[in-house]
Amino acid sequence: MQLSFRSLATFTALVCFALALVWGLRPDLLLWLWSVEYSSATGLVSRRNAALFLSIGLMFYRARLAPPSDTRRALTSGFIAGCLVLAVLGFGEWINGNAGPGILLAVATETVLGLAFIQAHRSSVTHSQASI
Repeated sequence: MQLSFRSLATFTALVCFALALVWGLRPDLLLWLWSVEYSSATGLVSRRNAALFLSIGLMFYRARLAPPSDTRRALTSGFIAGCLVLAVLGFGEWINGNAGPGILLAVATETVLGLAFIQAHRSSVTHSQASI
């Protein structure tokens, strides 16, 4: 199944907006899911994560209609790297016992999004080369 950048960027923006809300308003829920205790320190980091998710969501929402370009490739490449590194880190935290099995939901989501953006990137490169 070929995913277009537009649909993937829209979906990613919605996921990021939802994560921004949860990290900002109820970080204890996600931390509970990961079996991580809520504290003033984790609350501070959670609220800062909310701002990052909001900004990533805005970037993808605004870029969803952009044609293939160096800027779109830069956005996509950065997001792919971030997703796949987060997936590896999350898996490592689970293996080391620093997070519970609930973190595997985040790991799976990050892996799927990273791979989906790789596919969308390859698809847009192939499409743009075919139209030359």
